[in-house]
Amino acid sequence: MEATQIIRDAVTHVTLIRQTAADKPALARAISDIKNFQARRFAGTYFDLLHSDQYQPAAQFFLEELYSERNYAERDAQFARIAAALERLFPQQVVETAVSLAQLHRLTEDLDLAMAQSWISNDNTPEVTRYVRAWRAVDRRSDRNTQLSTVLNIGHELDRLTRTHGLRMLLKMMRGPANLAGMGSLQRFLEAGFDTFAAMGRKGDGARHFLATVMTRETDLIDRLFDADTVTCETEISRILGQPR
Repeated sequence: MEATQIIRDAVTHVTLIRQTAADKPALARAISDIKNFQARRFAGTYFDLLHSDQYQPAAQFFLEELYSERNYAERDAQFARIAAALERLFPQQVVETAVSLAQLHRLTEDLDLAMAQSWISNDNTPEVTRYVRAWRAVDRRSDRNTQLSTVLNIGHELDRLTRTHGLRMLLKMMRGPANLAGMGSLQRFLEAGFDTFAAMGRKGDGARHFLATVMTRETDLIDRLFDADTVTCETEISRILGQPR
């Protein structure tokens, strides 16, 4: 399927999820609670990287752009408007990154909606217990693994972009046209991602180490959430959330 159609389908799907939540305030609150929980969990899992001179920018970028509770409606609207123009205005490598981002956003919103539906049914339950129950009720292990692999792919794609000769200058030159075309949010994401991974790349094996760390820690967490006994899993999640900030 061509990039334009993939992006449009993803945006349409996410829009439907938002409409579903908007019609049900309790569901909307549950989705927000889950996103907030997941952002705090990420901040705890990567407390060391978020306080590291070398990896703080990359960890912060992932937290803000891929794991946060931010409302991405503006970026989605831009994707819907410019899906066809994207392939004309940006190099193929950038288009591939945009496609990955759209696919990740679609899958993440789908999983968060499913989690929220279970979250509501466990009202008046401690949030860690509530989260573990919702995770296991939704199941979808293959989708969780796909979600992680897509996050890592975006990281690797951004890292590869930093080694594309002349691309940083091209991105800078694209600021004006991108803003005029209604792609300012995507432009900012690409520039921030490029600069973050370029900075890590200048410090030896930084990007590779960072992405390997994300893969190891997220894989371990996924396995715990699916396979560990309930008490062990909840204890570990509570420990992660209790990391000092």
